[in-house]
Amino acid sequence: MGNSRSGALSREILEELQLSTKFTQEELCAWYQSFLKECPGGRITRQQFQGTYAKFFPDADPKAYAEHVFRSFDANSDGTLDFKEYVVALHMTTAGQPSQKLEWAFSLYDVDGNGAISKSEVLEIVMAIFKMISPEDAKHLPHDENTPEKRAEKIWGFFGKKDDDKLTEEEFIEGTLANKEILRLIQFEPQKVKERLKEKEKNP
Repeated sequence: MGNSRSGALSREILEELQLSTKFTQEELCAWYQSFLKECPGGRITRQQFQGTYAKFFPDADPKAYAEHVFRSFDANSDGTLDFKEYVVALHMTTAGQPSQKLEWAFSLYDVDGNGAISKSEVLEIVMAIFKMISPEDAKHLPHDENTPEKRAEKIWGFFGKKDDDKLTEEEFIEGTLANKEILRLIQFEPQKVKERLKEKEKNP
């Protein structure tokens, strides 16, 4: 990003982000100033990203989940995100369209990046999600999904796959769009996060 250190967001990137996210110009500029304060070099590292995520979950352990989210958005695998990748990551995980979200969710669950999801990869992400569920919320989970293993089993069962089968992106998206239960099980969207994001937009 040519002018990442100048403190102003280029019009080109601003317009692109307004088109691809629901954030307004004012919100994006405020996010950018806040981003530069934390990352003067114009890029955020995995550790910094985990730190930012941790602020949204003070009562939980989001480290493993944040690491998977970071991996799924680090398009060029250089271990950092620029502002554009960072904003798209925030948007996708909080306000993206269902189809966009599912494309992202597939890349999140495709831990080894080989273009297909295995049952063990589903379990790995679900385990990371469970670390962010408060003990209080965990008490209210249905009996057949109150452990990572049970939830992964339930997700896999909805897709009708055998234990050693693989899920393609098309199967993943079609299956999830056809069954709201899968969508609920694969994502983690506590109301608190949305509320904190709104607060952060107002007071970056």
